[in-house]
Amino acid sequence: MADQPHRQLHLGAILEGVGANQSSWLDPDLPGDASIDIGWYIDQARLAEAAAFDLVFIVDSPYITPDTAPHFLNRLEPLTLLSAVAASTSRIGLVGTLTTSYWEPYNVARQFGSLDHISHGRAGWSVVTTGLEGAARNYGREEHFAHGVRYARAREFVDVVQGLWDSYEDDAFPRDRASGTFLDKAKQHRLDHKGAHFSVAGPLALSRSRQGQPVIFQAGDSDEGRKLGAQIAEGIFTIGADFDSARAYYADLKARAAAIGRNPDHIKILAGLTPIIADSDEEAQAIDAAGRGALDLGKLLVQLGRAFNYHDFAQYGLDEPFPDLSGVTLNSYKGQAERIIRTARDEGLTLRQAAYRFGDWRSQFIGSPETVANEIERWFSEGAVDGFLLQVTRPEPFRRFREEVVPILQARGLFRTEYAHDTLRGHLGLPVPENRYSGIAPSPAAIAAE
Repeated sequence: MADQPHRQLHLGAILEGVGANQSSWLDPDLPGDASIDIGWYIDQARLAEAAAFDLVFIVDSPYITPDTAPHFLNRLEPLTLLSAVAASTSRIGLVGTLTTSYWEPYNVARQFGSLDHISHGRAGWSVVTTGLEGAARNYGREEHFAHGVRYARAREFVDVVQGLWDSYEDDAFPRDRASGTFLDKAKQHRLDHKGAHFSVAGPLALSRSRQGQPVIFQAGDSDEGRKLGAQIAEGIFTIGADFDSARAYYADLKARAAAIGRNPDHIKILAGLTPIIADSDEEAQAIDAAGRGALDLGKLLVQLGRAFNYHDFAQYGLDEPFPDLSGVTLNSYKGQAERIIRTARDEGLTLRQAAYRFGDWRSQFIGSPETVANEIERWFSEGAVDGFLLQVTRPEPFRRFREEVVPILQARGLFRTEYAHDTLRGHLGLPVPENRYSGIAPSPAAIAAE
């Protein structure tokens, strides 16, 4: 199938096992051990691939508490998981999270480079700096890196990883049996990086994949996070709390990218999507109301506190104004925490109201399949997103989206009916990055050093 001549919607699936909310795990049709069942992940990835989704995404975080959401309490490590999924799928992109705060660039370059080869060019790395301060003590540190340091470290980390991915030019391995030449040594390159945070010699013992390099994804709402996204990201995962904020975020990221000389079309922005689909709009609204009415306020307060490094909101009066948090550290999910504080102040929210607003995901896509498709089209066509990242836990909502919403989007020409490419870059319409050493003759000293 030839490339579509017009802009196409992108769809990803975030595979969340038993769920990051209060209630998904209660569904009798969802295995209670889904978050550690590789069979469950493979099945969901195959279903997403059958619907021609761009990618599946595995999120991760290196810190939990007893009150952490069910899926986060007991889940598989992303790269191990995605390697198994790679062997059981053939087209869909495979994106996983690894932190730049508590890993080393050489390890990450090798792991994602390996996944890219295993999957024949379908890997993507979601770059995170780790929000929760408690992670520091799992990696031998008494204190978490300061917010600004985390982002400076992340920028250098990505630069190093991408440099390592270019260790070999694409024709570095002639594998000429007649001459006995396996490697053209002039086309192997040491990185010899020495920076503020890392010192890495290289080269990486791995060639580039069919898509050149894994796709870089990022998610960050603070000013530092947005700056980093504009600099390094080829895909952005964002909350998309409502249409207006999503459109403002979209415009800001694209403008930041253009201002530093990047093509804004080479950053695909995907908003979170948790639709409530029913036969009619009225039925869907009733399902939403019933779900919100059953929420446990204590758990909402815990989830609200997660943005503030699990700050204990139970100590405040529920119907008092949202508390003054000027003495609370924001060295966690800073952008999200600042948004909560700003909204609570501007709208005069009580703590109870803030808990219901921010302690649970409030879907903006509620109604019949056509109503949900209409809203997806509005966000896409009016400049709020390039696509969506669908939360996948309970089987029935996922089935209804694939079988009832996706066909409407396809009939309107918004979404592909079949894959035109077999790499993640191809699905997203992203260029293959040129190897930084291509066309550059090695110095005599470099050749002599070999």
